[in-house]
Amino acid sequence: MSQIKVINEPSELVPMLRAVDTPVKREVLKEVTLEWRTAEEIEEKFGPEGKEAILFFEKMKLVESRWISVGGGFPVKAYHSFYSSFHINAQWPVYEISDVLAAAMMPEEEFVEVEAKILAEVGKSGRFSGDVAEALGLTSTMLKGLVRRSVKMDYRGHRIEMRREV
Repeated sequence: MSQIKVINEPSELVPMLRAVDTPVKREVLKEVTLEWRTAEEIEEKFGPEGKEAILFFEKMKLVESRWISVGGGFPVKAYHSFYSSFHINAQWPVYEISDVLAAAMMPEEEFVEVEAKILAEVGKSGRFSGDVAEALGLTSTMLKGLVRRSVKMDYRGHRIEMRREV
């Protein structure tokens, strides 16, 4: 069955752009597009960066997972690309798309610093995204892009919360 990812909101571009920002991520995405692969198989072939990529894809909902038995042992989680194509509806104000592109292309060192500030504002119980944006002096679009880029937090409605899987 072929699934199409429709991108209607500017911040949804961030995961797409980040999914192919390194050669390893591109290759891992190609690998799981072809067939089901376990995180161990990915790590064996691409190293620790490959395993991080598959976890990133899972958070971004770019891969689906299922439990499979390998060699009669305990079941392990396997991954496969969820989408076969993407449809982008690209008509957004310049200020929104510039925030999204800035969030996606921000150097990793700078992103880690901003991510830490967001996490400090969010705390363990979560916080309304508007309050976080105001406290950090970010636009809501920029904040949304940064949260979508992070594997440590996610949106639950209008709240930003820590991811439980991390």
